[in-house]
Amino acid sequence: MAVILEELERQALRLSTAERELLIHRLIVSLEGEPEDTPEAIAQAWDEEITRRVAHGMDTCRRSYVQASHKSSRRKKCLESVLAKKLKPTSIPYV
Repeated sequence: MAVILEELERQALRLSTAERELLIHRLIVSLEGEPEDTPEAIAQAWDEEITRRVAHGMDTCRRSYVQASHKSSRRKKCLESVLAKKLKPTSIPYV
């Protein structure tokens, strides 16, 4: 069996790029079956998924930034109150 595989590999590597692409496609289809959608539909689905992931990532970053800004603002107010009241450091609430 190993000898047969080595010979197949040698022959496959002699094929042109287009022929190797076709061979790869046929081998994948033999394992997984034909795709359920057209290549265009699959590409469209990937475009939509990428758009969704980018939008989600941007939204997550935006929320993180707002939360960090809010925490920074709370810390600043806390520090100002400490300085104004001259509170002991042990009485500063953790923010």
